[in-house]
Amino acid sequence: MGWRERTHEDTYSDADVEQRLKEELPHWYLENGWIRRKYKTSGWKATLMVVNTVGHLAEAAFHHPDLTVSYAFVIVKLMNHAAKGITNKDFELARKIEEVVMWQPGKEGGALEGTPDDPRFKYIKYD
Repeated sequence: MGWRERTHEDTYSDADVEQRLKEELPHWYLENGWIRRKYKTSGWKATLMVVNTVGHLAEAAFHHPDLTVSYAFVIVKLMNHAAKGITNKDFELARKIEEVVMWQPGKEGGALEGTPDDPRFKYIKYD
């Protein structure tokens, strides 16, 4: 069954999860039944901004990750508890988190310039 044919509660095999992450979310990885991503930040204030961003997206989606929060990083872990595995819900929320947290408006060429390349304005460590 292709991933587009799955319901929001159908789980993926580990091999299918790893293949889909490789194709769609290369900075995410599968470990102990969870898909995970470590976001490196410039310090506590930036870490809290990432946590709040993930919190907003999770609440809007009504699908909640586990977070590990430290001074200069946030680890996001997703797994569908009700389905007891990785489902489309996990991939979709991971994609949205990745899109928002790693957004660099300066690379889009529009009016928003993005964070200046200056140590005083360090925020997140982009991949």
